Amino acid sequence: MKLLTSLKIMLGAAPQRPASYTPEALAMQEAKRQVKGPERARQIREAHAEKHSNKWRNIRWATLITVNMIFVLSFGFDVQLVEGSLTASRVIGFHFADLNSAIQVMLAYKVILINLVIGTGTVLFLWWLLGGRTFCSWTCPYHLLAEIAEKVHLALAKRKMVVDYPLHRGSRSVLYVVFALLAVVSGYTVFESISPTGIVSRALIYGPGLAMVWVLGLLAYEIIFIRRMWCRYICPIGLTYGFVGAVSPLRVTYNMENCLNEGDCRKVCLVPHVLECTKKTYAEDVNVAIGADCTRCGLCIDACPTGSLKFEVKGLNKLL
Repeated sequence: MKLLTSLKIMLGAAPQRPASYTPEALAMQEAKRQVKGPERARQIREAHAEKHSNKWRNIRWATLITVNMIFVLSFGFDVQLVEGSLTASRVIGFHFADLNSAIQVMLAYKVILINLVIGTGTVLFLWWLLGGRTFCSWTCPYHLLAEIAEKVHLALAKRKMVVDYPLHRGSRSVLYVVFALLAVVSGYTVFESISPTGIVSRALIYGPGLAMVWVLGLLAYEIIFIRRMWCRYICPIGLTYGFVGAVSPLRVTYNMENCLNEGDCRKVCLVPHVLECTKKTYAEDVNVAIGADCTRCGLCIDACPTGSLKFEVKGLNKLL
């Protein structure tokens, strides 16, 4: 049931307050209700007095840049250990293929290629192991550009120079179907021609082309009008990997015991709807696994002043 709820929210449904709670969660909620307003304000001030960490953001940025630079350097120095781009590649003889790109190709050409099957199988296992949407925040080069654009947007919004006009999250699910139908009907991988992930990856490796004008325009639009528009409301890649990540052993978990519900985690999250459980009375248990749409970016862990959010490997009962 929790899995189905998580998938529904990923597809666009609004998160709901739980209909029931565990006895432990109810007891902890009651204990927190006993804390008076001034005392809670003091606790929040003390928690924020501690220096916030950028640990996971720095590790993630370093990983993302390293992965993409491996492709760039391999092509530049003609090493041929890594060939291709993030859309499809061969690494020391092993085929890798982006799941969403493979689906688009199969739908467009109505054929199942053995290399695609091998490549998607390898990638499927890798991202299941690491967490489905880990690809978005730890590998996708457009994600890094969009993250920087988001910082510019927030700086301008603070000065009241721009305003965010959010779309309905269900638009991504609708567009997922639209792109699939376009591939079937046209016999052409329409999405791949406009995907900033593939465009930026190929531009880094082989040099920029006219398609980068589209990417720059998209970033400008996100800065001025809609914060993280592509990643939140359009990109089907995130949705594809989200289904994989729904049952991944690596996840972010929330513990409500020390949480002050101040909302710092939701302010920095790319997909804040996955952190609804951090609101008062929204966690049905003391420990809650964050949903399928989570990108495992670690920003919420860095931002949390009380250490209530952590990475966990399911089944090992070991927090990282």
